[in-house]
Order: sequence, then C-alpha cells, then structure tokens
Amino acid sequence: MTHSQQMNEFGNSLRKTLKMVTKTPLSTIAQAFEELSQCGTKDEGLPLDKFCDACSLVSVLFNSLGLAFKFAEMEYVAKVGNLVEASKRFATLENIVDADVGNGTVKKQRSPSRDLRRVRQGLDLVRALFEQFLSSKDYSLRNAASTAYAQVCAPYHTWAVRTAVSAGMHTLPSREQLLLKLNETDHSAKKKMRRYIKASRPLIDYIDKLYISRKIRLDW
Repeated sequence: MTHSQQMNEFGNSLRKTLKMVTKTPLSTIAQAFEELSQCGTKDEGLPLDKFCDACSLVSVLFNSLGLAFKFAEMEYVAKVGNLVEASKRFATLENIVDADVGNGTVKKQRSPSRDLRRVRQGLDLVRALFEQFLSSKDYSLRNAASTAYAQVCAPYHTWAVRTAVSAGMHTLPSREQLLLKLNETDHSAKKKMRRYIKASRPLIDYIDKLYISRKIRLDW
C-alpha cells in the first residue's frame, strides 16, 4: 500500500469515527425515519419490524422532557413494545389492521391496531413539538409543548389527564437544558428536527390512510 493510499484509508477511518462520536439521539432518530420512509411499497406494505425499530428510538425524547411527558413516555413505550410482539406474527402494518378488522377488534384494548393508533399519536406529538420549537428562537419549551399537546393529544384525553399534563408543564426543562440533554446546539437541533418532520409527515399520513381506506374513523 502506498503512502497516499494509507493516508486516504486513515482519512476515511477518521471520518467514520468522528461521525460515530458526534451521533446524537436526534440525528439517530432523523436518520431512522428517513430510512423508514424509503421502506416498502404500496403493494408490499410497510414492514412492521422496521417501523418498531425506528419508533423505539423516540422514547428518549419523551424522557428528556421530564415529568410533564412521563404519561406519554410510559404509554408510548408500552404500545411500541406491544407492536414488537405483534411483529413476530405480522409482517406489515397493513397486516395488523386487516387482522383486527376481520376480528372486529380494531379499537379493543391491547389490539395491535389500537396500539398502532397510539404510537402514531406519539410520533405526531413529536412532530408538532418540533414545529413549535422551530417557529421562534424566543418560544419557550413550555409554550411549544403546550401547543403541541393541545393540537395532537388533548382532544383524545380525559379532563383528568389534561389537567395533570397542564400541571406538569411547569416542570419542563428550559430550551437550553433540553438542547444540553440531547447534546445539540440550537442550530444543529433545528436541522435534525426539520429532517424528522419531513420524514415523519408522510408516514403519519400513511398510517391514517390505513384506517380511512378501511372506513375506520380517526376520532378515537
């Protein structure tokens, strides 16, 4: 191997190492959903195991938000876990919805279709939170989270849950504290949040259409 080749190999190795060192939760999540958006076709369906792999990464974001979103983290993690179990029996998202439609169990507690609906809600909550975060540098995390929750989750929660969430908003970290937890700067976080938003929107629409195309309303 020539000296030039050795230097090129060293340079490639260094770049790979730096990439691994600088990988953060946000970059991992953004990349996972970008890759997921490329999976499957209209005929083949979206692989359930790959969907679960990507979704499992999102729980770290709920954890970073502290007590205010503890309810969301616990429910989200449980539902993703249920879908992981379902992936041992079903290959695609379409398969689980079709099976529950056939059994009349779409809205039944612990049914894969109900769990999918709740996980989809979690993904949309993160999407809405990121959009609010990006809307203004002066926008506090508390305001961003409150607006995102009101848009995505509040319409489906009881008064007791909504009240508990509202009280918990006072415990949210500051914008700067969240960035520190995620090992990001304001600039780097915004880039990765935009990547997640772009990748997750079509996925969320895709899941909604699984229900709508089977004449299942989304108001639950």
